[in-house]
Amino acid sequence: MESLLIAVAALACPVGMGLMMWLMMRGQRHDHAGQDGHVTQGARDGQAVTQLQQLRAEIEQLKAERRTDHRDGRPADVP
Repeated sequence: MESLLIAVAALACPVGMGLMMWLMMRGQRHDHAGQDGHVTQGARDGQAVTQLQQLRAEIEQLKAERRTDHRDGRPADVP
């Protein structure tokens, strides 16, 4: 009886890990499938990259305006 308990305890971790991996892979297939009008993970990543590029461009524009304000002798609006 004791050896059966040890065997069950030793197998609990690998079996649980395998089950979690299977569930995670199953969820990823649904993300990439794009079924039922859902946005796929790749599309979300593309949107995030586009938004990041827009934000970086806006930051650069604001920095350029701030430098221009300082050169003109006017105080910048940003504290």
